[in-house]
Amino acid sequence: MRHALLRYLTKTFAACAVTRSAATMGPPMKILLIEDDPHTAAYVANGLREHGHVVDHSASGRDGLLLASAGAYDVMVIDRMLPGLDGLAIVKTIRAAGTRAPVLLLTTLGGVNDRVEGLEAGADDYLTKPFAFAELLARLNALARRPPIVDEATVLRIADLELDRLKRTVTRGGKRIELQPQEFRLLEYLMRNTGQVVTRTMLLEHVWEFHFDPHTSIVETHISRLRAKVDREFGEELIHTVRGSGYSLGVAQ
Repeated sequence: MRHALLRYLTKTFAACAVTRSAATMGPPMKILLIEDDPHTAAYVANGLREHGHVVDHSASGRDGLLLASAGAYDVMVIDRMLPGLDGLAIVKTIRAAGTRAPVLLLTTLGGVNDRVEGLEAGADDYLTKPFAFAELLARLNALARRPPIVDEATVLRIADLELDRLKRTVTRGGKRIELQPQEFRLLEYLMRNTGQVVTRTMLLEHVWEFHFDPHTSIVETHISRLRAKVDREFGEELIHTVRGSGYSLGVAQ
């Protein structure tokens, strides 16, 4: 009786371990790792490969940018401080080029302003060194589970304002408007919700992907910059403040 119970418990624990392992591992991913520290790179790459993932590694910012631009990755892990080209510049460049693969930034800079700067550049998540591999893996799995962005339309238009989501260009009245990556994302979100009031919280979540209030004027600052570029030189304002609620984009009635 004792031996039978022992065998039963052994099988039960083994089954639970397999279930936990499968849940932790998640589906196989193709991952780009851009990290110049050899010890950190080996720690991350070996751990990811042990969990069944394919990892391409670069120790140089410029070489990493080439890989990021040429390869189709499920997720990218990019160190912020890199030789040749830093992580923020890489993220800004690939976002401007239309690459939407999720990016996790690794950094020794853990201040609020540092996190905001990284997320503003276009990163999806931020992990401060030193870190536990289990947390890194959990964050990557969470990023990979996000549903892909589906484009309902390639070009968005309102009045004489036009935004091309593939070419990453904005024009008004035929005049080209140069926007920073985060300004482009903000305008795109406003245009996707033309005629609707969008709150500050909605903008933080959908444009900056903040699920917390950073207690900064990040939204107000970017709205002001966007107005200066999109409205100021033209005869009709399209970006409106809805007092006590948020903002809306559209032709005034």
